[in-house]
Amino acid sequence: MLAISDIKNILEKNTLNTTNEFKRVFHGRGGLFDGWRHLSIDSIDNILSVALYFEEENEDELIEMLKEFVSSCHAYDTLVVQRRYIKGAPSEVLLGSIREDLYIVENGMKLKLNLLNNKNNYYFADMKNGREFVRQNAKDKTVLNLFSYTCAFSVAAKFGGAKTVVNVDMSKGALKVGMANHSLNNLDPRGVSFLPYNILKSFSSLKKKGPYDLIIIDPPTFQRGSFEATKDYEKIIKKLPQLASEDCTLLACLNSPELTSEFIIELIEKFAPSFKYEKRLENLDEFRSLDEDRSLKNLVFTREVS
Repeated sequence: MLAISDIKNILEKNTLNTTNEFKRVFHGRGGLFDGWRHLSIDSIDNILSVALYFEEENEDELIEMLKEFVSSCHAYDTLVVQRRYIKGAPSEVLLGSIREDLYIVENGMKLKLNLLNNKNNYYFADMKNGREFVRQNAKDKTVLNLFSYTCAFSVAAKFGGAKTVVNVDMSKGALKVGMANHSLNNLDPRGVSFLPYNILKSFSSLKKKGPYDLIIIDPPTFQRGSFEATKDYEKIIKKLPQLASEDCTLLACLNSPELTSEFIIELIEKFAPSFKYEKRLENLDEFRSLDEDRSLKNLVFTREVS
């Protein structure tokens, strides 16, 4: 098992060149560090943010090391620990303080962040390459962002020059944060929609706003009562031909260790064969996993209508 002193050495190395941009500096979740699958540590400007996914006997020793690290490191003055193994996933500020209007910076974009009272903090850092792909491919496009959550893909699309973006998510609260993300970046709200729809029941309404040149599908693996990837992803793929323009680009995402890329590729071959598989986007180096095929999947397809 990796010693706590080894974790400190890894932190010292991985925080040498951090900036105000978000960066994961210890990714135990990937299974590459023996005995530490329950731990992740992120650098957020002057904040070191720690997530613990289950309780271990050496937690107190780990916390003391992190306090010492932050106290002696000129780059940080704040330490936050979230214990996700406790009901409600409470967060605790152990050193320093957190301002209310906290946001992260990603490739020049600002995205709101909530470290204190949300199990999910509004921002999924491992999707950075997916957002960059959207930004690079959105110019003059009509974009459909399904399962938009706090609309980070929409911000990326607008930074990339998208003509219109339709954001769809059942959570009105998440969409409200999405609106704030656009405002935070001084983006023109014209042409951006925020629709609190159940996606599986709203295809006819979405079709009227199409066709779409760029479609993003980024669902939860499982959300009780609304979406289950193993049975519901198929329903969306079946509707793609009705929503898509003739040369549509599709970014199909999935973050389930139980399902591989082939799950999505085979569904599209069967139910939307006009979409041809192009590539899987590389994951960020700091999110490396013991089994990459079961880590985050960002799959790119392009439509070819003969």
